[in-house]
Amino acid sequence: MLTYYLELALRAFRSHRGLTVLMLLSIAMGVAACMTTLTVFHVLSGDPIPHKSDRLFNVQLDAETRRDWKPDDEPELQLTRFDAEQLLRARRGVHQVMMTGAFIAIDPAGSGDAAQPPFFTGGRWTSADFFTMFDAPFRYGNGWTAADDGAEARVAVLSAELNDKLFGGQDSRGKTVRLRDKDFTVVGVLQPWRPAPHYFDLTLGSYAKPADVYIPLSTSLTLRFGGAGNMNCWGRSDGIDPRSLNAPCAWLQYWVQLDTPQQVADYRTYLTQYSNQQREAGRFERPANPRLTGVMAWLSQRKVVPSDIQLQVWLAFGFLAVCLTNTVGLLLAKCLRRSGEIGVRRALGAPRRQIFLQFLVEAGTLGLVGGVLGLALTWIGLWVVRQNPSDYAQLARLDWQMLATTLGVSLAASVLAGLLPAWRACQITPAIQLKTQ
Repeated sequence: MLTYYLELALRAFRSHRGLTVLMLLSIAMGVAACMTTLTVFHVLSGDPIPHKSDRLFNVQLDAETRRDWKPDDEPELQLTRFDAEQLLRARRGVHQVMMTGAFIAIDPAGSGDAAQPPFFTGGRWTSADFFTMFDAPFRYGNGWTAADDGAEARVAVLSAELNDKLFGGQDSRGKTVRLRDKDFTVVGVLQPWRPAPHYFDLTLGSYAKPADVYIPLSTSLTLRFGGAGNMNCWGRSDGIDPRSLNAPCAWLQYWVQLDTPQQVADYRTYLTQYSNQQREAGRFERPANPRLTGVMAWLSQRKVVPSDIQLQVWLAFGFLAVCLTNTVGLLLAKCLRRSGEIGVRRALGAPRRQIFLQFLVEAGTLGLVGGVLGLALTWIGLWVVRQNPSDYAQLARLDWQMLATTLGVSLAASVLAGLLPAWRACQITPAIQLKTQ
């Protein structure tokens, strides 16, 4: 029967071409508007590391002075160098990382390519567990070790893009890259990698590109490479290097990996004990208020997804509802035009259930065709979004999950739109229609 209903649907489309085109355009435009904004929202609000986001935690400690303090105040978003080094040295987690972003001058002449002029690029000064903890994929080699952190080794890991630019994409392990006026040995090259959102450091932008070069944080401090991102200082910090060990300045991101609920509970207890110890030592003034926040909770807390994107999603669904309303009206109009045909089928013995199914199959076929057209319009819409200069624009791409969702939304929308016309077709009285033939 399904084949027969499909044949009837194709005949109906050919006999009412004008209405068919209007319905296809209505469904396609509604689906395209909806899926373009939904795809952008999906990319921006997705889990950047789904297989382990429930095991990665951002650490906050309240190291500020008691001035202007309120009991419900959130702690500093970042840690001081002293606290970060203390936590890293304790190694209470499965993995732990302290880090900061930076911008650094690259000298291609020192990297074997005198033809290129020096240029600035993004860097990340971090500790050894960064690559393992955040599952950074390697094309060549690997990261450095904790021993390299302690030895302030001059080693570097390059992004695929920087490796292509400096070394033509070859295996550059053992080669030299010059950062500012210092030479570093390449120990690893990453594959193309862009976690979105840029969850482990939101201070440089929620959807910023990852760094092009990574070196040990300890080495960067010794060489005074500086950093980039937010820094908050308090108390008597005048004349003090804000990145020195005892400076009252928070500027380092700190993450820890904890694999079990017991490890999470134990680490939270450790942070509370550490805060109390620091208050007893005179460093902390506020009551212990440590925070241990998972990846998705951290992104929600920091309101990473732009509010205008959420509004656009609701507006797009509203536009889809308007398009569906128009489609319902057009389907009803076509149904009334076919009253005679329906009356003859009913008189020949077709039950109402078969009439209902026939019109639902017709609506579903219309939805699939409209979905394909809507998919093409969605690709165009996403291309327009990618022309936007914002950080997240280049991330707006249709994956297989959203492609299937587009077709599913189109089919569901058309079936919903076809319910009322199908029900109306079932109510047509055969006798009245036969008298008018």
